[in-house]
Amino acid sequence: MNAMDPSAVFHDFLKQVDQSLVSQLGGEAPPPEDTLVVAGRHLVLGGGKRARPMLVKIFADSLAFQDPRLVTVGMAAELIHAASLLHDDVVDAGMFRRGKPTVNARWGNTVSVLSGDLLLSGGLLELAKADPRLGEMALGCVQEMTRAAVAEVQARGNLELSLAAHRAIGEGKTGSLFGFCGLAAATLAGNEEAGRQFDAFGRRIGVAFQMADDVRDVTGTDEGKPQYADLSSRTPNLPVLLACAKDEKLKRRIGEAWSFGSLGLDKVRELGTAVLVSGALDDAIVMMNAELDAAVESLGEYGRTELGQNLVHWARTLARGMTLKGAA
Repeated sequence: MNAMDPSAVFHDFLKQVDQSLVSQLGGEAPPPEDTLVVAGRHLVLGGGKRARPMLVKIFADSLAFQDPRLVTVGMAAELIHAASLLHDDVVDAGMFRRGKPTVNARWGNTVSVLSGDLLLSGGLLELAKADPRLGEMALGCVQEMTRAAVAEVQARGNLELSLAAHRAIGEGKTGSLFGFCGLAAATLAGNEEAGRQFDAFGRRIGVAFQMADDVRDVTGTDEGKPQYADLSSRTPNLPVLLACAKDEKLKRRIGEAWSFGSLGLDKVRELGTAVLVSGALDDAIVMMNAELDAAVESLGEYGRTELGQNLVHWARTLARGMTLKGAA
């Protein structure tokens, strides 16, 4: 199968989603004094892969289902995702995202938190108006994302974090919303069995994407943040955990470095290089591919249709592209 550019295949749908996002965020000419809307537009309309709206469309197409409410689902999923990013940047004191200053860097933490709340409530409200079932599902998803975000913060500095616990954080932070995209599309289509399978697929794809993001942190192929940002913030990402499992001395070195109040750039680079040469990246990619394979299995019969294969190909291409960008 030739490489598929999902943004081209679903151009019309994504254009409708973008138009809906603009409308939700003040229209074509929002009042400049509405700081929360201006801040929200800074993130939402300033780039992004629109992976979640694309998933909504692919799931719906797999069921040969069309409904204008699918645009609402895609728009709301993007708003929920953006709200989580605004809140994450406050928690992580992030200064750059998508190659430009974060909302908290430009307007401060208060605006970032409240703008996130505005996006979140707006997305949930639109879902509830489209179908009360969607609003209830989305609330459960947000609750799961929130618990995972807290678990990630609580795991800071913990090199004893189990791989199962690390995976659970990735599923909660990323996979739950991917799963919601499939569950919502299938619910509107009236297909409960497809909803269960799509939810399972989305959750595993989300875990794979989180693993890819962890690999990019170590390889420095994420243009939106500096290399080894997780090491700097004492976040035990997947390659770090795998490297520590391979090398007890490296584990002690990282633990000792994390016990100090701050880490210098030279020390971060030294430890990051050690993780790079440990072979942990190869192991992380193997685990990511295993998640992708399991995701395909979870689709059942839908994975064997042409549209299902498009869904599988899209996920594999995007996840592997994220991981291997700049690498052989």
